[in-house]
Amino acid sequence: MSAGTIGVSLLTLDNPFFKLIGETIAAKAREKTLYAQVVSADKDVAKQGNQVKDFIVRKVAAIVLSPCDSKAIGPIIAEANAAGIPVFTVDIPYRGSDAKVVTQIATDNFGGGKEAATAMIEALGAGGGKVAILHFKQAESCLLRVGGFRESIDAHNASLPAGHAAIEIIAELEAGGARDSGYKAAEDALQAHADLRGIFAINDPSALGAVGALEKAGKTAQVVVVGFDGQPEGKEAIRDGKIYADPIQFPVKMGEQIVDAIVRHSKGEELPPEMFIPTSLYRKADAMNDPDLRPAGEPAPAN
Repeated sequence: MSAGTIGVSLLTLDNPFFKLIGETIAAKAREKTLYAQVVSADKDVAKQGNQVKDFIVRKVAAIVLSPCDSKAIGPIIAEANAAGIPVFTVDIPYRGSDAKVVTQIATDNFGGGKEAATAMIEALGAGGGKVAILHFKQAESCLLRVGGFRESIDAHNASLPAGHAAIEIIAELEAGGARDSGYKAAEDALQAHADLRGIFAINDPSALGAVGALEKAGKTAQVVVVGFDGQPEGKEAIRDGKIYADPIQFPVKMGEQIVDAIVRHSKGEELPPEMFIPTSLYRKADAMNDPDLRPAGEPAPAN
C-alpha cells in the first residue's frame, strides 16, 4: 500500500459509535489526500493483533487503534514501533508500559461517569435506593466511566441532606457493551433485587437492552436508566422517557482530531500524550429540541 495509508482497527463496527468514528476518519483522511483502511476487531484481541500485523506488512503511514484490551495490545503496538510506524489510539487508551503511542484521543470518560452520577442522583431524588451497573470491564473507557460514577455517588452519600436516603450500588454486572447482553444483565439484576431503583449502563446498546428487560418486567416506572454515548437510538429513548439521560460523546470530533493529529505528527509537531473531549449531559429537554432526531414512532432506516 502507499505511504499515504492509515490502518484503523476499531473495537467493533457493530456499535454505531465506533462505526461513526471509522466513517469520520475515512472522510477526514480523504480531505487530507490520505486513505484510511478501517477494519473491525470484533472485541477480539488476537484478531486485532493480526490486523495490526497486516498493517505493518503493508507499510502503512500510521496506525489507529481502539484497543480490545488496553494492556494486552502492548506487544503488537511494540511491533509497529519497531517497524517505525506511529501508533495512535482513539476512544480507548493503551495503558501498558512496553510500547509507545504518539497520542491518545478520547472522551473524558471519568468526567462522563461523574455526569452519569449527577443524572442518577437527580432522577432518584430524596428517595435514593439500589442501583446496578451494567459494565464492560474489558474496555479501559468503561472502567473510567464506572470509576467516575462511583466517586460521585460516594461523595453524594457522604453529604446527604436531611431526609434524603443514600444511593446504594448493589451490583456490577458484565453486560458486554451490547443490547442482548445488556437485556440479560438487567434481567438478572431485577431477579436478584426486586426493589431496584436505578441502572447505570456504560453505553447506549446496553442501556437499550436494560430498557427492554424493564418493559418485559413491567418495571419502567420503578427503575431509572442512565446510559452513556448519545447514539441516535439512545437519544430517541431519552426523548421518549425510556432512558433518563446520557453523558453524550462526540465521535465525529474524535475521528477528525485523530486524523489532524496524524498530519501534525507527520510534520514534526510535538503532541501531548493524551487529548480529552468532555461529555455533555443530555436530558429529555435536550432531546425534545434536537433537530437531528427522527419523529417519534418513525421506524429506523433499513441498513
